[in-house]
Amino acid sequence: MKSPLYSPMIFIYNILFPFVFIFFVPSIISKLIKRGGTKKTFLERFSIYGTGKKQKLLDSRGAIWIHSVSVGETQIALSFIGKWLSKSPGMKFVLSTTTTTAQALAENSLPKNTVLIFCPIDFIFYVKKTFDLIRPSALVIFETELWPNMICQARKRNIPAALVNGRISDKSYSGYRRFSIFFSKIVRMLSLISVQTELDKQRFSEICPGTIPVTTGNMKFDQPIPEPSALVGLSEYFGEGPICVLMGASTHPGEEKLIASVYKEIKVKHPELRLLLVPRHTERKAEIESQLNELGIEFRTRTGKYPAGNRYECLLVDTTGEMLQFMVSADIVVMGKSFAGHNEGHNLVEPALLAKPIIAGAVLKNFKFILKTLMDDDALIAVGEDSGLRSQIEKLVEDPGLRLELGRRAKYAVSKHRGATEKTITLIEELLKR
Repeated sequence: MKSPLYSPMIFIYNILFPFVFIFFVPSIISKLIKRGGTKKTFLERFSIYGTGKKQKLLDSRGAIWIHSVSVGETQIALSFIGKWLSKSPGMKFVLSTTTTTAQALAENSLPKNTVLIFCPIDFIFYVKKTFDLIRPSALVIFETELWPNMICQARKRNIPAALVNGRISDKSYSGYRRFSIFFSKIVRMLSLISVQTELDKQRFSEICPGTIPVTTGNMKFDQPIPEPSALVGLSEYFGEGPICVLMGASTHPGEEKLIASVYKEIKVKHPELRLLLVPRHTERKAEIESQLNELGIEFRTRTGKYPAGNRYECLLVDTTGEMLQFMVSADIVVMGKSFAGHNEGHNLVEPALLAKPIIAGAVLKNFKFILKTLMDDDALIAVGEDSGLRSQIEKLVEDPGLRLELGRRAKYAVSKHRGATEKTITLIEELLKR
């Protein structure tokens, strides 16, 4: 069989890639400077490894290479590896991520027998060098990271490549359809495609007729609940005594100001209310601090140095990877990227598994199935307009029983969909036996 690397489209892709990449360099540098996380090994994106890391990869040859992108996918990938290791303790893994924040998360939670690297930029020379170093027994890609050279190299070396927890958002779907001639060739090189929903299965089949994806469910439903030892107490920031903590989780521009404004209005009537803000990107810290100052809200940050014994009405979390540990102590969770002009949404499974009452926008383009799952069981409050946020938050502040009931329903709703991780591991194990 002729190697896919000789495909005219792949050849053109590799010719054009350096020129296109140049346009993204300023954005990459800007994010690298502003965004938190682990940056000391960023040159691994160009397949430049330190002596110690190179030796670890040589010692792990034959490992399963698992690739995720950012924090959300990496959390699932870490859980996936942990579950597989509990079943087969002798397995070896290499985990690659794309973002610095995902690197920091993985670095702090890395399972045994796992080497962490930055994923090489998808240029043929970098990808080839990394494959030569790892010599993986399989390549497992999370969600929709269809990098042509990565998949082509696996195919050329007869390494099975699997796309797991696959999904295609509305935005991605239109793009993949537009360039289906190219992407269908890449998708056909995959040995396994496991997807979250029947809609994802249908979309993959339309983009690449003849492929037969397997619907395994969403691994987000299998995420572990944080251990008590990992929890972050709030008394250090808010003091002792009965309080009600309103949390803005994974917030984006405009949402912090909206939630903080609503908080300030409600707090006049409910002085027990406290505000906990966990922005998606910590590099926006200065912007959010300015907004809180304008609103006259007394706050402190997670990393700041403050006089001992001082108590504040708001905590701004400016660290990465601690959201769940803080969420355990929240009484009401407003999920970000669903207000203030945003409608893509974020993962609702995390607060649901923690039995938290959830408020989210009524349209979550990237999490339709999870939204529907919760709405079908009347397990969250969906707000259609920003103006309706105050009344819904106030209703929950005033009714602890309703908070408990919504949380109970949310946990029940998502618990019914657990098991995707086990199904996916079984499918890959069967793939390795072929």
